[in-house]
Amino acid sequence: MKSRENLVRLKQFQVNEKRKQLLQLDMMIAEFDRMATELDLQINAEEKKAGITDTSHFAYPTFAKAARLRRDNLKNSQHDLQQQREAAEAAMHEAEAELAKAEMLESRDGGRARDVETGGRSAMIG
Repeated sequence: MKSRENLVRLKQFQVNEKRKQLLQLDMMIAEFDRMATELDLQINAEEKKAGITDTSHFAYPTFAKAARLRRDNLKNSQHDLQQQREAAEAAMHEAEAELAKAEMLESRDGGRARDVETGGRSAMIG
């Protein structure tokens, strides 16, 4: 019985770790989105100040070019994190299913142990 309890605890730990990973990925995705939005605002302000929005124009602001590149890199990283999140979510669902199986086995074994104990007492009483 003890090994089943340990198995359930291990599965619970694994599920909790997967949830933490998902939370961290969600936080990183949100942070990248916030940073990209800030860069968009800075790009727009720089373009307004210069009066040039054409990125191929020779006088397009250097800061705006650099900010665009950084924003695009953030968006690519955000997309990569989203893919990692989807994989982590699938792994979490799998870990939750394994936990449910382990809990079911533990409860089944616990029921058998109670049946054995109850059966032993009723045989003594009768």
